Amino acid sequence: MDSDQRQSTIRPYGITIATVAIVMLFLLSACSKTKQPITDAITCRDSVPIMTTRDVSTYISDSGVVRYKIITDEWKVYDRLDPSKWSFEEGIYLEKFNNDLSIAAVIVADTAYYYDKQELWELRGNVHIENEQDEQFDTQLLFWNQQTKKVYSDLFIRIRQQKRIITGVGFTSNQEFTNYTIKQTQGIFPIKEETRQAADTTAVQSDTISIVE
Repeated sequence: MDSDQRQSTIRPYGITIATVAIVMLFLLSACSKTKQPITDAITCRDSVPIMTTRDVSTYISDSGVVRYKIITDEWKVYDRLDPSKWSFEEGIYLEKFNNDLSIAAVIVADTAYYYDKQELWELRGNVHIENEQDEQFDTQLLFWNQQTKKVYSDLFIRIRQQKRIITGVGFTSNQEFTNYTIKQTQGIFPIKEETRQAADTTAVQSDTISIVE
């Protein structure tokens, strides 16, 4: 067989091998690209809410007794996060009831998270609370532990009572907001002086102040 015949015989075989190699590389590349989204989809599932409800107005019971009323524009439930939580990122209005269904406290916040396993509320942004004595509490961050029945914050807090205003940093209270302590009191001054500058009021400095009603 001359050289021309050998080349005509070998050339198609060489093209076939090259074609198969290209096809195999393409398939491997395609497989590697299709596996990644599947992994991402499984990972992202943890951050996807199992439930999203809008325009919510509902009552929550405990042991057959109505304890709370929740009003919110959006309620999301994340069951696969660690820890799992309810999310109220468009604001929340919450009423806490006494055993006779009278309102013990009203709580409003820009954002709220409820960690259901720990029974812990995390309230953020313009947190405003009113108790049965018409006292008002304002802060930017508040935690409410339903297991220990305690409310607390490490940030600045402003408390408006009937005749005076108390400001300070750090706060603990019972969940009815009737027995509370301010850790670092910054000022105590009459309601009539609320609009004045702090230096012009009767504000006082104290490490700790406790109020029991």
